[in-house]
Amino acid sequence: MTHNVPTDAELAASLDGDFTSAYAEVNGTRLHHVTGGAGEPLILLGGWPQTWWQFRKILPELALRYRVTAVDLRGMGGSAKPAAGYDKKTMARDIHELIRQLGHRSAFVAGHDIGASLGYHLAANFPESVRRLVTVDMGVPDAAWQAITMLPGSDDQAAALEHGRGGYPWWFAFNQLRELPEQLLADRFRLVIDWLYGHMLVDQASVEEEARRIYAHAYDSPDAIRAGNGWYQTMRQDIADLADYAPVTVPILTLAGEESYPALRQQMSADKGTDIRVVEIKGSGHYIPEEQPGQMVRELTAFFESSAVASA
Repeated sequence: MTHNVPTDAELAASLDGDFTSAYAEVNGTRLHHVTGGAGEPLILLGGWPQTWWQFRKILPELALRYRVTAVDLRGMGGSAKPAAGYDKKTMARDIHELIRQLGHRSAFVAGHDIGASLGYHLAANFPESVRRLVTVDMGVPDAAWQAITMLPGSDDQAAALEHGRGGYPWWFAFNQLRELPEQLLADRFRLVIDWLYGHMLVDQASVEEEARRIYAHAYDSPDAIRAGNGWYQTMRQDIADLADYAPVTVPILTLAGEESYPALRQQMSADKGTDIRVVEIKGSGHYIPEEQPGQMVRELTAFFESSAVASA
């Protein structure tokens, strides 16, 4: 399927803040990233099934205060899609090395979805690289995730699932499959984009047609589908690695959409870290950077600036 979408360089140039698209060779792979602004370093890590472009609404405002870099993770968008290395401990080293390549000893880090889990593993393995961490609408996969119910147990729960509610993430299981997702979804990934947004946005207009085309284009090839699914296929390894970590001492702020707030309050508990706060973002579903960018920017800047006050 042919998509009429801009290049990453064109998208970066379209944003206020003098953003540029570039690449870095790190940890045996190649990461694409977009950087702009001036100030203390801030790294943004995205999730499935999106690219760095999911941060388009918050990048210009953040660039007024920070030297901000939005990253395509290993397997995402303009980054390389190797055969292996999708466990979050390996990907954490990707970001650790990228921070150093960008000329920083450490940075503020904010991750959404898969990027939230990756950010946590980064803080656990390379705490010297993370000043403060924000996780956005996803917990950290632990042993309890292996017992997540895939099928609703009642008609009411089935109705909730139809509306994207009730905690039945069918794609966690579907993305475990080898080869079949690529065969079914190549050149048809827009169906997945629209289903996820259709069920997990409060305001459908918050993600415009152009963005949906960009994401569909990024995931439409068999190679891209395989790579993105790798983030899910390694979750058992991520859970095993997590069991070896002590609670993270880096301060953590978790931003949660209305539906996920109760669950994230429970998941982001004392066993995950010594300083964790969970904040509900009103009027938002899962895709907070696109649906409530103003609230997200305010929460990030207040959290990051409080560290400057504390260290002054």
